[in-house]
Amino acid sequence: MQHSTIMKQTPVYYLSHGGGPWPYMPEAREKYAILTKALQDIPQQLERKPDAIVMVSAHWEGDNTFLVMGNPHPPMYYDYYNFPEHTYHVQYPAPGSPSLARELAQLIGDAGLPVAIDNQRGFDHGAFVPLHVMYPEADIPVVQLSIETHFDPELHLALGRALAPLREKNILILGSGLSYHNLREIRTIGAEPSAQFDAWLQEVLVNGPVAERAYKLKQWETAPAARRAHPREDHLLPLMVAVGAAENETGTCVHHEVTAFANITASSFRFG
Repeated sequence: MQHSTIMKQTPVYYLSHGGGPWPYMPEAREKYAILTKALQDIPQQLERKPDAIVMVSAHWEGDNTFLVMGNPHPPMYYDYYNFPEHTYHVQYPAPGSPSLARELAQLIGDAGLPVAIDNQRGFDHGAFVPLHVMYPEADIPVVQLSIETHFDPELHLALGRALAPLREKNILILGSGLSYHNLREIRTIGAEPSAQFDAWLQEVLVNGPVAERAYKLKQWETAPAARRAHPREDHLLPLMVAVGAAENETGTCVHHEVTAFANITASSFRFG
């Protein structure tokens, strides 16, 4: 009797990536112990090491288009301020993949979405910070992908749907943002709104019906404390991409803490 081997689809993740270049700062390690453990566990959740990673970062926005990183040797993009001098010299030397970049552009374009390849762009901290913790060897090809600056949830869900076929090729899709991102309140009065919004996320992504998830995410502004949690939703949109890429699959919370940035509730999720 012949057994056909069916490749399981690689799970998709939405990561709360923390603040600035924290893994490179010894003084921050204790504060980020929960997130560190969660990120280090993700490779153990996969059946095998990914052949490539597609990283959708909150820190890269395309104006009226999705941008795909085509650089075969991505440089570093130190998009943070007032951190120790050495953090502006750290390296994450993972290779790019021009062939995967072209495949991404084809998939996105075939879905009727605007797309362009950017051959200059390098890794921003939304990409290299979690990757440094997950895959410190930096030996997996990584292609970074932007969000679109008009922040339409449906457009980003559609981007995720366009990327879904990559999951059958042992390609890991990561959305990197933060489940709460209000920099004015994050260290002062953010505890309650972050907890309220996180409770809504848990209900929609983990406990609620999968069939209603995309619809509810499109209405995210009606969630409790939504605009207190995300005055500007750049850090939420990578979640829409992750959900679109695993639209009919269950969600699991893979990282949850109530002491991020001192008193903020933050979570990360796996789909599939």
